[in-house]
Amino acid sequence: MGTYEGPLRSILQAFKYDRRRSLAAPLGRLMRLRGADVLVDADCVVPVPLHWRRRWRRGFNQSLDLARQLEIPVSCALVRHRHTRTQTDLPADARLRNVRNAFAIRRRAAVRGLRVVLVDDVSTTGATLEACALALIAAGAADVRTLTAARVPTRPPPAHRR
Repeated sequence: MGTYEGPLRSILQAFKYDRRRSLAAPLGRLMRLRGADVLVDADCVVPVPLHWRRRWRRGFNQSLDLARQLEIPVSCALVRHRHTRTQTDLPADARLRNVRNAFAIRRRAAVRGLRVVLVDDVSTTGATLEACALALIAAGAADVRTLTAARVPTRPPPAHRR
């Protein structure tokens, strides 16, 4: 719930890429504090899943570690059934195409009628969160909200000059 720059960016990168998993606790406290309005009356939190290959390489799912800190039941209701390129280097329109139909509801996961908070570490364009939310809504979730530790600042479009 902060801007993905400066110290917060450094902390999130250390957490995710340097495997500093102990950072999940203070990041989770920040998310609980700043995202209290998103978490109120939620039935469960659902972490954005990694494809099994990426999770195996990284050793953990950073979104799951954050979700566990939010003091609301965690449901691993989603599965990333298609391996996708990392979103890091893709422009906005390619990000949407990259994750389209990449997520599905895990067999036997029950979200019908639930108020769900989708959890991820960083939101850049919202493409991953949107793809996950669509899968949850298709499975009958009553409400899908999102909560991230950071959001990449949007840049205004360049001014047109005559």
